[in-house]
Amino acid sequence: MKALGVNPYLPSWEYIPDGEPYVFGDRVYIYGSHDRFNSYVYCLNDYVCWSAPVDDLGNWRYEGVIFRRTDEPENTDGSACLFAPDVAQGPDGRYYLYYVLNSLSVVSVAVCDTPAGKYEFYGYVHYEDGQRLGEKKGDEPQFDPGVLVENDQVYLYTGFCGIGDKNRSGAMATVLDSDMITIKQAPVFIVPSEPYSNGSGFEGHEFFEAPSIRKKGDTYYFVYSSIQMHELCYATSTDPIHGFKYGGVIISNNDLGIDSYKPADLPMNYGGNNHGSIIEIAGEWYIFYHRHTNGTNYSRQVCAEKIEILADNSIPQVELTSCGLNGGPLPGKGTYETYIACNLFCSHTNPYTGSMGDNGLWMNSEFPKITQDGRDGDEEPGYILNMTESATAGFKYFDCRDIEKITIRVRGYCSGVFEVKSSWDGEKLGVIPIGFSSEWKEYTGSVEIPDGVCSLYFTYRGFGSAAFASFTLA
Repeated sequence: MKALGVNPYLPSWEYIPDGEPYVFGDRVYIYGSHDRFNSYVYCLNDYVCWSAPVDDLGNWRYEGVIFRRTDEPENTDGSACLFAPDVAQGPDGRYYLYYVLNSLSVVSVAVCDTPAGKYEFYGYVHYEDGQRLGEKKGDEPQFDPGVLVENDQVYLYTGFCGIGDKNRSGAMATVLDSDMITIKQAPVFIVPSEPYSNGSGFEGHEFFEAPSIRKKGDTYYFVYSSIQMHELCYATSTDPIHGFKYGGVIISNNDLGIDSYKPADLPMNYGGNNHGSIIEIAGEWYIFYHRHTNGTNYSRQVCAEKIEILADNSIPQVELTSCGLNGGPLPGKGTYETYIACNLFCSHTNPYTGSMGDNGLWMNSEFPKITQDGRDGDEEPGYILNMTESATAGFKYFDCRDIEKITIRVRGYCSGVFEVKSSWDGEKLGVIPIGFSSEWKEYTGSVEIPDGVCSLYFTYRGFGSAAFASFTLA
């Protein structure tokens, strides 16, 4: 049997953000940076790769470490981190890994004969005279490389532009030679930064970081993270380095802008920086993005949602779900781990992870978060911590049939109830009382879930703080 697709689609103990998906042969490969559980900074771990069959997107296989940060010649002591990479297959059939160290503003390149083998350092993107891109007079710093190869033409997209920084003009496109590393045409700016956006059509959604490029038919899709941070936007053009026009938002990792099930301006998750891209897999298009866990910005995980590209080349914004790669709703029977929650919030909503509340407790002890036991690398299942009064975990979607009871697995110093609803602000469909327990304990309650495709929301009411591990529909 095929495995169910859920979000995040990798194991709950794996922390890969900045996901760039590619289909090579009959498998989908995911490349990204590599966060550490319970980290204090971004991207502390080495690059790894995972892959899945194109016809079984719930069955991901670990391909191993493909490049260590000490493999970079200017980082043999490992003091710098590997930021978001991209991979492209060159005209010679080999695979090229593009990346930027957090301590440099140049683009490094590694190469491998297979999509997920051991990449070897190849060199730095440079001008014909040998000067490295990012170090020539007039160059702007390089960041977050994205690559597109068309025949012998190689297009490199880079940039990072903070709000108000007039030294950063926007996202850059550079044309490389067929050797994948020598500059053929100097950088041009394709999407403006915030200080230079007046009259551009990008106002309010100017380029921030995370450039990525894909093509469908004759249309180039430039996917990027805007100054809002939590959203992935897109711009389109029929030319890879000129004429890009703002298209819209594809996804937000806190669901701002979505009004299908709640007000558009209400965040339904603690979001933050975002990075990903679109891809066609077996005739369907998806957006890959990342979410934040553990109450910080530094333990991020890859997720995906199905999208639709309309006849006019537009992409309507899609909502967060728990079943992104499943191809439809999850079965309304069986046990589900709570780390697949797509909505997580309490009475104090905030669009960003890691913000500080007036009480000084933001994301530490009062607010719900997805976490795990153990240390980084321990294959411990994720769960939700800090389910205090009003904390709500939402899961979408399930094909429910004849559900009469729900069993939840909980631990913690708590005494109260979990209310079960089919919408975030809906009527109670059941109540499950819980009590104090230092070990995981199961509690069962009767529910009246209507038949059909629906969401499930669990809201805690009571004293103390509960950890919420799983629920079983029966």
